[in-house]
Amino acid sequence: MITSNLRHLRLFLAVVDLRTLTAAADACGVTQPAATHALHRLETLSGGALISRTVNGVFLTDRGQVLAGRIRRAFDLLDPALSDIAPQLPRRVTLPQLQAIIATAEAENFTLAARQMQLSQPTVHRAVATLEREIGRPLFDRTGFGLVPTRACRSLVRAARLMVAELLQAATDLAELDGDEGGLIVIGALPLSRTALLPGALARFRKVRRNTRVAIYDGLYDELLSSLRSGRIDMLLGALRDPPPIDDIEQEFLFEDRLAIVSRPGHPLAHRRSLSASELVRFGWVVPRAGTPVHKQFSSMFIEAGLPQPQSLIESGSVLMMRELLGQSELLGCIPAAQAHAELQRGLLKRLDVAFHPPGRQIGITLRSGWKPTVGQRLMLDAIRQTAEERRSMEAGDGG
Repeated sequence: MITSNLRHLRLFLAVVDLRTLTAAADACGVTQPAATHALHRLETLSGGALISRTVNGVFLTDRGQVLAGRIRRAFDLLDPALSDIAPQLPRRVTLPQLQAIIATAEAENFTLAARQMQLSQPTVHRAVATLEREIGRPLFDRTGFGLVPTRACRSLVRAARLMVAELLQAATDLAELDGDEGGLIVIGALPLSRTALLPGALARFRKVRRNTRVAIYDGLYDELLSSLRSGRIDMLLGALRDPPPIDDIEQEFLFEDRLAIVSRPGHPLAHRRSLSASELVRFGWVVPRAGTPVHKQFSSMFIEAGLPQPQSLIESGSVLMMRELLGQSELLGCIPAAQAHAELQRGLLKRLDVAFHPPGRQIGITLRSGWKPTVGQRLMLDAIRQTAEERRSMEAGDGG
């Protein structure tokens, strides 16, 4: 990040707002020499001048404008959570304290948190204890099972993570000014996006950004959504939820994908036409886990036909697992058509001809409300949207 000293960042914003270093030093309760040193240190870490001094006051350089915008966003995310705990906290909390709180909340143990931070256990314990004395109440409930963060602590941890994410984006933005296309883009990928969307989007992205690191996290929707909301991932790709599960996210529709009923190529039903739900219900199935949109849509196919749901189910979101299970049995599979595309194209699975229309679901991007992407993140979003548009055009050309 740009700096580990939050006071230096607050001083810089004061200079921006008050337009003189003297007034900013007074407002922050430091001497002018100390303020000058802090600003010089921040400029060194930022890679260049942040302000230009004139007889009419202080003006921001291009680098200063970029940094000031990100810092302001960072404190807008952090300070409400700090003020809710204690009014004086925004001016007193340090980044090492916040990092200790985050690590301890994740590990629920001081020793494990210290190991994660590569610090000694007393150092981490002291950082948390000092902050708790400052606010006059505990941030963790001490139980026999470990340290359980309080509700206020959970809110603070999420805000602190978002603040850290914003400062990391500030560093990437500043590097862009110097022609460096580094940085890191973290994408949360649900199963369908890993096969039907991301490979093409990543190939497209690499044509314009050769050096930007990209990390793909896969997992369950609830886990990835939590990571998105706390700033650990930048975007979430996959099935959209209707209605959205919470109001601090934005969903962007990309394309609709319909479910496919699949089997091994030599299955007794493989060459039958216009199969009815009543002919399918007696078979065992491999389907995504309960609670997922696909599982709900799978169940609805039989409910709408007035039939009981199949009882013999194996729940797995892995297309590879489904392929192997179907290849060794007479089980059927229910999977998004786009997710099974490669297996169908290679003849490893057979899409059954059914007399009804399996339901579709909306696939898209989920972002944090108000999130401001870096240049690299914006280019990644463009690559994803272009790949989805290409897919829609191909499907239209094939007759839908």
